[in-house]
Order: sequence, then C-alpha cells, then structure tokens
Amino acid sequence: MMPSRLSRRSLLGRTAGAAAAAALAPSVMASTRPEKPRLAFVGVWNRGKANLMALANQEVVALCDVDTKHLANAQGALGERGKGARTYADFREMIDGEARNLDGVVVSTPDHTHAPAAAAALRAGLHVYCEKPLTHSVEEVRTLQALARKKSLVTQMGTQIHAGDNYRRVVELIRAGAIGDVRSVHVWSGKGWANGRYGKPQEVPGHLAWDLWLGPTPERDYTAGLHPASWRNFWAYGGGTLADMACHYVDLVHWALELDVPERIEASGPELHADGAPHSLKVVWHHPARAKRPAVAVHWYDGDARPTDLDEWSVVREGGAAWGAGQLWIGTKGLCVSDYGKYVLLPEADFRGFEPPLATIEKSIGHHAEWVRGITDGAATTCNFEYSGALSETVLLGCAAFRLGGELEWDRKAGRPRKSGVEDLFLAAEYREGWSL
Repeated sequence: MMPSRLSRRSLLGRTAGAAAAAALAPSVMASTRPEKPRLAFVGVWNRGKANLMALANQEVVALCDVDTKHLANAQGALGERGKGARTYADFREMIDGEARNLDGVVVSTPDHTHAPAAAAALRAGLHVYCEKPLTHSVEEVRTLQALARKKSLVTQMGTQIHAGDNYRRVVELIRAGAIGDVRSVHVWSGKGWANGRYGKPQEVPGHLAWDLWLGPTPERDYTAGLHPASWRNFWAYGGGTLADMACHYVDLVHWALELDVPERIEASGPELHADGAPHSLKVVWHHPARAKRPAVAVHWYDGDARPTDLDEWSVVREGGAAWGAGQLWIGTKGLCVSDYGKYVLLPEADFRGFEPPLATIEKSIGHHAEWVRGITDGAATTCNFEYSGALSETVLLGCAAFRLGGELEWDRKAGRPRKSGVEDLFLAAEYREGWSL
C-alpha cells in the first residue's frame, strides 16, 4: 500500500520548465521503431472510444474495460479490425500478458486509475498516451514523469485542442509582446459539474466489474450513476470541472508564457463537502518571475463564475455564448480574449491595422498522430509528460488548495507544501492492497 503522507515520502523531483521537453525527445533506437505501432487501449468508452477510433489505423492488439458492454461496443465500432483484438477487464493482466506484443498503451479511464495503468505500461517499456488530467494526485504526476524520463519513452497527454491552429497563433502573439508584459490571465469555463452525493447501495450490474472500476481507491458499495460518467462529481475519482476542463484552457496560458508549477495557490467556492466537488470554483495560481517574464497570476473560474472584466467590452458582450469559455489576457499594452478557435485584441481602436506576427509554430499533424510519429520516427511530442505533467500538477494543486482550506504555499522543486504540518493527503497517492503505482 502506498504511504498517504508526503512528509513520509519525498516526491520525485523533475526538470523545471517546458524547455526540458526538447531534451526529452524519445531516444528509441531506429532499429526498434515499428512501422505501425501495436497498441492496447485501457478504457474504450466516451473519450476512450474517441481515442480508439483516432488510432484505429494502427495495429489494435488488445482492448481493456471493466464494462463488457463497452468492450462489445468498441469491437463493433472497429469492425473487421477489432476481431483479432484480445479483450480484458483488468489492465494489470493485459499489460503483464501482452507487453511483449505491444509498443504502446492508451489510457482513457476515470482519473483515479490513470496513474496505475500508465505507470504499469511505462515500467513494461511501453509508450503511453494518457487522457487529462494526467493523474489524480501530484505524487502520481511526478512518478509518471520520472518513469518516462528514465526509460526515454514517447508520451502524450490527451489535450487535443493543443494541436489546433488558433492556439498556435495566440502563443506567437503573446510571445511577440503584442499586448506587452502579461501579469494576469483570467481563464473560465461555463461548464459546471453538479455537487456529488453518494446514493444508496445497489446491486452491481452483471456487465460491470465494480471492484476493478474502484481500482486503487477504498472499497465502496456500488451506487448507480458513478459509472460511466458522474464520477467526475466526486473527489475520490475526479476533481469536478477544474480537473475536467482546466488542462484544456490553462494549457494555452502555460504554453504561451512558458509556465511551470505555481508557488502559491488560492481557491474559493461553496462550503467544502467531503465527497463531492463544488459546482462552481475560483482558483488563483501565482507563478514567479522567470527569465525575462514577470510574475503572473492565473485566475480560474468554472460553473457560474466568470471574470467581471469581460463585461466592459462590447465585442465580448455581443459575442454572447461564443465566449462561454476562454482566456482573458491582461497586458501592459492591451488585452486579448481567446478561446479554442478565435481571438480578439482590445481595445479595438488601439489595434486597427494590427499585423499579427509571422507564424513560426508549425502546423500539427494531429494530436494522436504526433504520438504515433514519436514511436515510429523518434520525434518529440508537444504534450509529453514533462510539459503536461506540470500543467496537470498545477490543476491538481487548485483542487488540493480548496480542500485544504483555501490557500497552499508550494515548494516547486521538492513537490511538497512549504508549511510543515499541513495535511497533504490530497497531494499523495494512497492505494489499497493489491494496487501499486
């Protein structure tokens, strides 16, 4: 069983900054690179099915899911390509039995089983694509980073919008200084998961391996609704809207400003509930100055929360639902509002005739295709675990700060709270017997 306190275990350090990503380009020898990767998939429903279909043109060796209905659905979607794929309920058995037949593993399970599945694959020498957030705890993040680094494996976190053209243009704009120095960014998502409350125990459906679904978390009677999607409402398995969406929207901020993990985190919302994540949450991540960039505060809003600064600008008000989520960059020379597919510079009068900087970030071949190319050609991926690990750690620290009372001072190098005696259960991984990281 994993220890539950960081004070009893020093977390694994890691090279700071996104600049480390280039140094971590996979060093798989050319003679061992396959022409078409042999893949196994852990979790084949919802995002799992989307990832499976995106990679179905590779060699699909095995499928794993705790729900036999999901397995049957995935095989049906693959058609002839799925007939030869072996099926499993337990990813531990699949990786143990199939490792020699595989090149990579795709992990698309609920958050609480991301890390044990990904770690098992990495230890077996397999490349890993894992959905966001990378893990369920900070300790798990740093463990996966260390494993990937040690074995020089190709990794990618599932933040698919990172491959979009608009994000690239905003990164170039911010880095070129179009709005001056950025000291504050407001990020919001209009999405809001409902507060989670466990229902009455019920009989486990025959198609679901409930104990395997629980994975490393404590035993609990089956309750309808947790599987296949409402688990995001609960701290034990997810982290509400923050854990669900922040990796997508805060990703752009980390990329453009070359951020690592913050040094101080503030979080506020409704009264804390032991089981369920809140419907609406506000978080502020404070990042120190780095290189030529000033310190920056990154603000997060979900559910009903939204930055009030947006209301001052008619172009945003008139956009209505088109700006239901995005980023508001506040610079010394102006502002930028952006989302997945567009951006606008403000005040409009100050940017009439503005010529954007030349495009310097090459077009992505596709988020999944980047991972495949890394396996076959040794190319670096854009959201490898070094970069995406820092992003995930940042998001998870927002959840932890809220659960720890609203504020957390963070030792970025050691990966632990600065204040001794701080309850840190939410930052470390505690696994029940039979499960390991």
